[in-house]
Amino acid sequence: MAARRSAAHERDRERPRAPATGNDQVHSWTLVTSQALDTAWRVAKGSVTLAVSLLVATLYYFRRLHVYLGHRLKWWIGYLQRKFKRNLSVEAEVDLLSYCAREWKGETPRAKLMRKAYEELFWRRHIKCVRQVRRDNYDALRSVLFQIFSQGLSFPSWMKEKDIVKLPEKLLFSQGCNWIQQYSFGPEKYTGSNVFGKLRKCVELLKAQWTEFSGMKDYHKRGSMCNILFSDAILEYKLYEALKFIMLYQVTEVYEQMKTKKVIPSLFRLLFTRESSSDPLSFMMNHLNSVGDTCGLEQIDMFILGYSLEVKIKVFRLFKFNSRDFEVCYPEESLREWPEISLLTENDRHYHIPVF
Repeated sequence: MAARRSAAHERDRERPRAPATGNDQVHSWTLVTSQALDTAWRVAKGSVTLAVSLLVATLYYFRRLHVYLGHRLKWWIGYLQRKFKRNLSVEAEVDLLSYCAREWKGETPRAKLMRKAYEELFWRRHIKCVRQVRRDNYDALRSVLFQIFSQGLSFPSWMKEKDIVKLPEKLLFSQGCNWIQQYSFGPEKYTGSNVFGKLRKCVELLKAQWTEFSGMKDYHKRGSMCNILFSDAILEYKLYEALKFIMLYQVTEVYEQMKTKKVIPSLFRLLFTRESSSDPLSFMMNHLNSVGDTCGLEQIDMFILGYSLEVKIKVFRLFKFNSRDFEVCYPEESLREWPEISLLTENDRHYHIPVF
């Protein structure tokens, strides 16, 4: 009996051991899992941190690169715009009153006069816009020629009868005007025997361009072609020198008529009564050679220009507002069939183009 009780007692002592072993195993697995998860988290955390750091560094790098490339692109765009931009000598149309408000601020007597003059043009003369013309000593010639080309006006009647390309040689060989060798091309002074070749090229260009523009029926095409031509300074100046020569030729022709006692227009009588322009040579030396260099056209020159090109040049002289000289025409004796072009000036030195 004692032996059985002892055996039973031993069995009772051994029974709780099974659950203890299971708990140890669970605990071990829990510990291992926890350690594995902890290790995995640390690895993942480090990887994420590294990835975020790399992403931030990459974004920072690309941001700096974007800023740098943006600056470089902006610089190149500006450079290309400056290099290839058309430097138009006759600008696009702008609102007349807006232009006046920008140019004539303040309450000085002159500013008030100019504002009233511009309002007169806008409300009563129906001029709505203005095209600004580059301010230099060719701007009167530029303003007139631009309108002749943009309107597609035809040659003057006398130019249709004569080949104007031959006029330089005609003055020398037919009329003995060897003094023409002292002709100056704007800022370019004495050119000697080469003057005939240079004048011929200028007149050839004028004839070719005038022929082309007068043959264009499409107004918009003429406008586009004008923008191209009047952004080329070299071609422009040749055209203006050709116009100057045409004026000189007309003065010489009328002077020869005067010597034979023929009736001449009154504007030429006025020209030849001046000591500084008593004959074609003095007119060229004292007046025409300076045009494009140190001065522009004077009023008497505007008369000769209109007469030579057979156009009626109407000029609104804003500084003469409220006087009989506010609106003048060059020449006054123009024929009715001559086409009319308009200019405006604030000082008789620089001219702009009004747009009705």
